[in-house]
Amino acid sequence: MKKVVVGLSGGVDSSVTAYLLKEQGYEVIGLFMKNWHDDSVIISEECPWVEDSNDALIVAEKLGIPFQTVDLSIEYKERIVDYMFHEYERGRTPNPDVLCNREIKFDVFLKISLQLGADYVATGHYCRKGIIHNDDGTKTYQLLAGVDTNKDQSYFLCQLSQEQLSRTLFPIGELTKPEVRKIASDNDLITADKKDSQGLCFIGKVHLPEFLQQKLKPKKGVIVEVPHTASLFTTIVPKFENKDAELAFYAEKPTYSKTDGKVVGEHQGAHYFTIGQRKGLNVGGTKEPLFVIDTDVEKNIIYTGQGKSHPGLLRHTLFVNDNELHWVRKDLALRVDETMEVMARIRYRQPLQQATLYKTDSGLYVDFKEKQSAITEGQFVAWYIADELIGSGVIS
Repeated sequence: MKKVVVGLSGGVDSSVTAYLLKEQGYEVIGLFMKNWHDDSVIISEECPWVEDSNDALIVAEKLGIPFQTVDLSIEYKERIVDYMFHEYERGRTPNPDVLCNREIKFDVFLKISLQLGADYVATGHYCRKGIIHNDDGTKTYQLLAGVDTNKDQSYFLCQLSQEQLSRTLFPIGELTKPEVRKIASDNDLITADKKDSQGLCFIGKVHLPEFLQQKLKPKKGVIVEVPHTASLFTTIVPKFENKDAELAFYAEKPTYSKTDGKVVGEHQGAHYFTIGQRKGLNVGGTKEPLFVIDTDVEKNIIYTGQGKSHPGLLRHTLFVNDNELHWVRKDLALRVDETMEVMARIRYRQPLQQATLYKTDSGLYVDFKEKQSAITEGQFVAWYIADELIGSGVIS
């Protein structure tokens, strides 16, 4: 009998994951990951992980499977929280959920599970795994979108490797959320009607500015509004020597200065804000809402523009450095000067967009057919062929 360790989070998705695997004849162990107890960085007065841990235990007892809690808070702090602070300090916007999957669930947690004698780990992600049987007897693993397009979570797993996928099961990937809730309800699982968790992976709800202020101290600066008509948006397009030069030109975001607009307010620290952000600016009196179009953490200035169609928000092209480029399907990885037509997204839940990948000496350009709003450094871009996620990278 194959043994599988399920990351029981105390939610309905992982509860049904454990139930389905037991029904399929696996020897199932439930493991709850405790990822936080650092009182020096207060997350919230609430303590969701205690309630979640109790719910996970009740589900394990109901299913008749062994259950234990594993404390991964040291690894979580080093690999996720410290990284987050470092990225925000640099003026970039990290995605902790993608990192948590790469660094914690499918690395630290996977290794612990293998030490327990498990053949696989399983999670309640809405995605699927495909297997290609190669002529030489080897297998290539595919990361496929979940059947429920409203819940597809393949984007969050965009940094997984072939080795990690080989040891992973996603039992609810073929189901919709209502079907998952019905299975939980039919089997009297306590989590059947529990709301989906929001916030940082396995921590709970976080008020980000307050969270960041624990380590990144407030620093008063100005908010500058840049008009649509600013001269830097009417740059004459040069003649390009080659495609690389053209892509580099369109991937370059504008460089702003205070003289490009007018001071309209103050903020408490440029490192608390991200491109595309609308809330928290506290500037009124504009015809359309103000959006952050850039942050300068060195000079501590936030640049804003009115409306979603502001030219400072829109770009066709982005770049991923080689050292932050990842192929789930290494057999499909592009060589220098090769191109590939794909569908891509730059954030979770964004509808997939047509794009062309261009590989260069130093990295990869993703050139979208339509302009994209709020391309943000530090976030992940992921690309697909049909419903298969084949690669991803950190936006530079």
